[in-house]
Amino acid sequence: MNASALPPARSTALSRLASESFDLLVVGGGIVGSGVARDAALRGLRVALVDQQDFAAGTSSRSTRLLHGGLRYLAQGEIGLVREASLEKKILHRIAPHLGQPLGFVFPAYRGEGPPLWQLRIGVKLYDLLCGGGNFEPSRGFSRDQTRALLPGLKADGLRGAVRYFDALTNDARLVLDTLRSAARHGAVLANHTRLTGANPVADGWECQLTPNDPSEAPFTLRARTLINATGPWADRMPHSSVQLRLTKGVHLVVDRHRLPVPDAVVVTEGKRILFVIPWGERVILGTTDTDYAGDPAAVATEPADIAYILRSVNEFFPTAALVPGDIISTWAGLRPLVANPDGSPSDISRAHEIRSPRPGWWDITGGKLTTYRLMAEQAVDAVARHLGRPPAPCRTALEPLLEPGAGTDGSGTLPGPCTRTAVAHQVRAEWACHLADVVVRRGGWCYYERDFAARLPEIAAWMGEVVGWDAARREREIADCRAELGWSAA
Repeated sequence: MNASALPPARSTALSRLASESFDLLVVGGGIVGSGVARDAALRGLRVALVDQQDFAAGTSSRSTRLLHGGLRYLAQGEIGLVREASLEKKILHRIAPHLGQPLGFVFPAYRGEGPPLWQLRIGVKLYDLLCGGGNFEPSRGFSRDQTRALLPGLKADGLRGAVRYFDALTNDARLVLDTLRSAARHGAVLANHTRLTGANPVADGWECQLTPNDPSEAPFTLRARTLINATGPWADRMPHSSVQLRLTKGVHLVVDRHRLPVPDAVVVTEGKRILFVIPWGERVILGTTDTDYAGDPAAVATEPADIAYILRSVNEFFPTAALVPGDIISTWAGLRPLVANPDGSPSDISRAHEIRSPRPGWWDITGGKLTTYRLMAEQAVDAVARHLGRPPAPCRTALEPLLEPGAGTDGSGTLPGPCTRTAVAHQVRAEWACHLADVVVRRGGWCYYERDFAARLPEIAAWMGEVVGWDAARREREIADCRAELGWSAA
């Protein structure tokens, strides 16, 4: 690829990374890394961020798309964790209202299975209190008849009633991108598709070797006084890392909402596991699974057994839906980078996060979840500032809106916006999209929402090629690579 085929501003960013020195290098452009970069930039630090793939290409575009406190963790006694996440979801709704759509969750209670109704009623009231005294809307209970009127297709046998509580729907990849846009607006220098290939401690910090994925872009050395490893499922593979991870896989399916017309999200139980049925515009998201994963983090995929498990569980609670694999519009699979128990045991893995410094000037930040990314970033940047001997600067990320006043959302929000030539050009020029999959999968998300979207790839590749100067051969390669990333056949 020649210089004319580079997205605008990428060559400038790479040049700055190679020629300037930084207070902090963040490795990993998912939700945690982006939050760290934004926080540090807002505090006046010179910040660089790189990711070996696209921004949000890992877990941060493959979640359940929820901002939530984690009602089920109350039963595990994790009250502090629930309060922490509950407060954070309210903060995120305040600083990014376009990415925090309040959503009701109906949790049915059945005789002899799952939590009893009395326990759920107490639990949701406590959940409201842990949100700082008030959730998006107050929780409430439903009788058996009220539940059946609200959800006519719900299994009636053994139904005792239900409760409804509130969390929020988000667009996980868009949350990352808007956070990075804020970081860049405050001076952070960002580059995706750029790998850290080495990091050596030097007298004043770290000398880091970085290699862009495109062979036409030369490797370079970056100097930074501190480094944060925010690479999620890859964190234990980084040099100098002290991380011990337990990866679990989560799979999600998307079907038409007319096949499962729910007015609110619905919580269904399968043994000790919980699955969600989440309304998403004209679609419904079904998921998630929770199974151990030991393979390559880049190769995580939806398997037939995952599909069978989700459909079986949902059909048990909505027998008239009778969903079959042919109803599925799209799927995605992601990994939760949980902090492993020190003794290696698999039981009771917490969603709490950890920030460790195995060497002076290096921090590993792991665990946690999408909802708590801002708090994780605040604590990590606090540690960096102390190490640098900077005068204490208050964290501003809980107060500063994610977007500039009056900036709009560029068609973003919790649902994919229209796929247009203008939208694609914006994502290339202003949002670091280098490849077709960067646009289709993460910035637009249209591939998950629109049925038979594969037929549109040539058109979108042509639009993107107009901006970066792709020839016909390059467009075909991009289409093939995008299909491969999504697991689509070439037929």
